[in-house]
Amino acid sequence: MKLTTKGRFAVTAMLDIALQAPQEHVTIAEISTRRHLSPSYLEQLFGKLRKAGLVEGNRGPKGGYRLAKSSDQIRVDEILDAVDSTLKTSECTKSRAGCDGQGECITFDLWDSLNEEMRKFLHDISLKDLAEKKLLKDQGIQQVKIVKPSKSNCSKK
Repeated sequence: MKLTTKGRFAVTAMLDIALQAPQEHVTIAEISTRRHLSPSYLEQLFGKLRKAGLVEGNRGPKGGYRLAKSSDQIRVDEILDAVDSTLKTSECTKSRAGCDGQGECITFDLWDSLNEEMRKFLHDISLKDLAEKKLLKDQGIQQVKIVKPSKSNCSKK
């Protein structure tokens, strides 16, 4: 999976805001200090996040950024899309435009399906989910994962 630095930093910064009081504005300097990220890089990202309607900015002494909607309504894929992050496993195209072979790519459908599954996975995760998991981890509580058995693991009787 090709997840860019922009995408990782944007998710980190958005999660940082989600972990603060909902109505509180968080400055780029605060995020930069807590998460060890470049303030100038964060400025660029927040311009894109604001344009996408994910954060609201406020100038002045009590300025900064806050989430534009509740954390349960912001999905990880939205954040990545806002900063133009690429979520593809490969640059494979059906016509083989990106590779040395000739004719139709025989593995295109595999990579295309994987890309779709990654997008679904990231769409199913909200900032609220990430924040709750982080808070539980900070308290030393391990979250129990419930795994649905796949059809291949189920035996018919």
